[in-house]
Amino acid sequence: MSAVTETVTEVAPGYRASRTLPLRVEALRQWRRRRTLVMAGVLAALPFVMIVAFAVGGGRDGGRGGGDGRITLIDTATASGANFAATCLFVSAGFLLVVPVALFCGDTVASEASWSSLRYLLASPVPRARLLWSKLVVALGFSLAAMVLLPLVALAAGTAAYGWGPLKLPTGGSLPAADTVPRLALVVAFVFVSQLVTAGLAFWLSTRTDAPLGAVGGAVGLTIVGNVLDAVTALGSWREFLPAHWQFAWADALQPQLEWGGMVKGTAVSVAYALVLFALAFRGFARKDIVS
Repeated sequence: MSAVTETVTEVAPGYRASRTLPLRVEALRQWRRRRTLVMAGVLAALPFVMIVAFAVGGGRDGGRGGGDGRITLIDTATASGANFAATCLFVSAGFLLVVPVALFCGDTVASEASWSSLRYLLASPVPRARLLWSKLVVALGFSLAAMVLLPLVALAAGTAAYGWGPLKLPTGGSLPAADTVPRLALVVAFVFVSQLVTAGLAFWLSTRTDAPLGAVGGAVGLTIVGNVLDAVTALGSWREFLPAHWQFAWADALQPQLEWGGMVKGTAVSVAYALVLFALAFRGFARKDIVS
């Protein structure tokens, strides 16, 4: 006589996996975190710090250039509010804007594990894929908000300090004032896409460790390693496969004739790396034994 064992999965009435951990709930939880407010304060304060620095240092007259006669983006910072916003992006894109991306994406799953609340979230029950998806979308949303906040504050503060006018280009010429905001928006969009690699690294590390600082620090550290490798000219054309090689390709958007080549290549490299890292995070977390 054979016995047939049937596995019955009971689902509570009204339960829908797609409605667990709504994005608005996760966003509100992250907004109330102290590190979110501190990071917003730091980014909002940077333009005012730079205005004070230009005032104390005497500033530039909008085009005298350095000792070698070349004019850089820093030299045109006080030419207009748009120039000041572009300068703030220039000085922060290489490192400062990496930090909020690594922080928001690396502090997602690891922080829940460090608080010993991750297993309770999954027992709610929140499906693992749903939990990761909600946290990733919110983390990327906060990262984008951080990148938008800086140039917005810089544009407002710079306009108040230096006036509204055309965007003076270091290479010569200028962009009409009406074209500056769309070009700056394009710059912000590219900077965000170029930071998807850092987001992917931080998010993947967040699913592998219970230490949020380890995930955040690891992502920042690996990003710095990429910048160092890009500086090794002996690598030749191999550097084009490094996301760091294209991080300042947005400068092509600040030209009289918009150039897409560098930004398209940088976007392709960054998105390719990010998709692999996000896939590794979802695949690894689906099989992980959650004990914290």
